[in-house]
Parts: sequence; structure tokens; C-alpha cells
Amino acid sequence: MPIYGTRPEAIKMAPIIKALVASNDFNATVTVTGQHREMLDQVNELFGIAPDHDLNIIQPRQTLNGVLTRTVRGLDELLEQSTPDAVIVQGDTTAALGGAVAAFYRGIPVVHVEAGLRSFNLFSPFPEEANRKMISQVTSLHLAPTAGSKANLMREAVPEADIAVTGNTVIDALLDVADREVAFTDPKLEEVASSGSQLLLVTTHRRENQGSAMEGVGRALARLADRYPDTLIVLPAHRNPVVREAILPALEGHTNVVVTEPLPYGEFTRLMNLAHVVLTDSGGVQEEAPSLGKPVLVMRENTERPEAVDAGTVRLIGTDEERVVSEVSHLFDDTSAYERMSTAVNPYGDGHAASRTIAALRQLFGTGSRLPDFTASGA
Repeated sequence: MPIYGTRPEAIKMAPIIKALVASNDFNATVTVTGQHREMLDQVNELFGIAPDHDLNIIQPRQTLNGVLTRTVRGLDELLEQSTPDAVIVQGDTTAALGGAVAAFYRGIPVVHVEAGLRSFNLFSPFPEEANRKMISQVTSLHLAPTAGSKANLMREAVPEADIAVTGNTVIDALLDVADREVAFTDPKLEEVASSGSQLLLVTTHRRENQGSAMEGVGRALARLADRYPDTLIVLPAHRNPVVREAILPALEGHTNVVVTEPLPYGEFTRLMNLAHVVLTDSGGVQEEAPSLGKPVLVMRENTERPEAVDAGTVRLIGTDEERVVSEVSHLFDDTSAYERMSTAVNPYGDGHAASRTIAALRQLFGTGSRLPDFTASGA
């Protein structure tokens, strides 16, 4: 039973669900918790997934405790009725934690996709670092995306036999969608696409950045818009009103800043492919953009994805206003610096993570053997 509730989870679960459905030895009972309602539904539609169960836990200005308790309560009733052979959760959301806990308390094996990521700071990113560490404690099969993630788990005394290195399924999803012809539903973005202008793509939403830090990011973007009047800055604005209230006021009146609603995954992939530089505090974008040859500047002080930093595709820059302006300007102005980041090897996947996942599941149930672990090209 795959369980997920947010757009990033849906994207990374989609290749696994597709592979489960295509197999002749697994039945996938897809269950969504639904705390990202519209964005979740868009991804499911894009990948042709029709959930079997929908808890629909979304509420206005929902709290983390509310998400967790509604998830566990809803899943507990469902697991009692359906008794799946295993539950699959992805990543580090509060819904993933709820799915893992509900399954563990019912004696159902937990399979953790994207296991072993660590920032080594319990409060950054919050609550993700704590969530993924707690999920690891009740997991039977850890599907680590990289060798570094496997090493993290082994340092925490997880038996090596319980870990498979699959690569990240987000690359499977990205390569699938990147090959499709996707039209923008917002006419402003079709104008951006046809303009030929240099494009800075910005996403920001992290809880630890909300407030004064995000206000500083807004001011930095305004300064960049003034400094590079021929560059278009595109910001798909997160729907959280706290995010919008912090970042949007500084951008008013800047004609080269294009603010849109959150984009469906296919449209966002197309926009990312058009970008010159990506500025983000997202986890998934750190993995996706390098596959498209895009340098990524990460507005965080630490990352649970250090492989891209080591490879040179990603740079951590924090949220300081001056630093954001300086780092973006450096990539705009220094061609050699840009080339170094845009041509570095992406360490996160080769598009076959779902196949390795299915093989690892077969070994878990004693019906097959694993495939060789994923190794990044050039590693």
C-alpha cells in the first residue's frame, strides 16, 4: 500500500506505483492522505493514478499535530480493514510519519522510499529531519537514493541487509515528464517562454525561512530585478498566506517579476528547463534541476542532500539578502562559474530507481533478488 499526501511525495511515488501496476506479482492499493489537495490531484492525473482510498485530511491553516493525528486515525481504520503485506511511505512529511507509525502499530512492514537523508540538525529542515529519523526507527526496508544516504543509515546501526541503494525516483519522474509536450495554462508563462529572456526561477516555502528571512529574500529579488532589467524572475508563489505576505510586497511594481500560482508538475518541469538559474529552498528541486543542466542556489544553511553540493551542481547560500543578490549575480555575470555548475554530474539517479525498488520488494517477500545498487556516473 503506497501512502502519500503531498505533491513532492506523489511525484516520487508515481514511478513506483507505475512499476507495481505493471508487475505481475504485486497489487498496489494506492492511498492518499490529501493535505496538498489540488497540487496532489494534479500529479495523480498527470501520471494516470487513480487512488483507491482518499483520507482528504486537508483543513485551512492545518497544524503539524493536526496532520499527524488525522493521518494516523484515518489510516488505522483503513489498515484494519485491508491488511496490506507492506506499507510504502516516501521521504519526510508528517503524513509519511503517520503512515509509518500506523503501519508499525498494526504489525505491517514499512518500506521507506528516499531513506537515510540527514542534515544532522534536528530543527533544520523542520520538521522533516525529525520525521525521517523517526520513520527509520520503524522501517523494515530502507530504499536509500544514494550511497551517502546508505552510509547515514549504517552509522545509525541499520543492518546493511535492510538497505538498497536505488537512486531517486524523482529522476524517473522527471525524465518521463520532460519528454512530454506540455503547454502553460497561464498566458503569462507562454509569453515568458517565447520572450527569449534570461530566466531566474524562484521557489520558496520552508517553515524555517518564513518571517524576516523570507522578507529579506523578497527584497533581494527586487534588487536583482532592478539590477538585471532584461532578466525575467518567475516566482510560482506557494499558497501558504504566510509565505505570500512575507515575499510579495517587495516585488510590487517590478514589471520583470512574474508571479504565478503554483504550477502543475508538467508545467513546472518545462519552466525549470527554460530557466538559466534556479533559486530555491526546496529539497526536490535540488535533485531535479541538475538533471536539466541548471545551477541551483539553495536558500538554506544546510541540506540533507550533500551529494549535489559535493558534485558542484548545488550551492548553499542561506537567506541573507546580500548573499542572495551576490550569488545570483555571480552566476549571471561569470560565464565560467556558470558552466562549472551547469555541466557537473548529477549524483541522484539514472531513471531506473523504480526498477531497483521493485526488485528490492521482491527480495523482502522472498520472491526474487535485488538489482545492483545505483552508483552515480563519474563516482
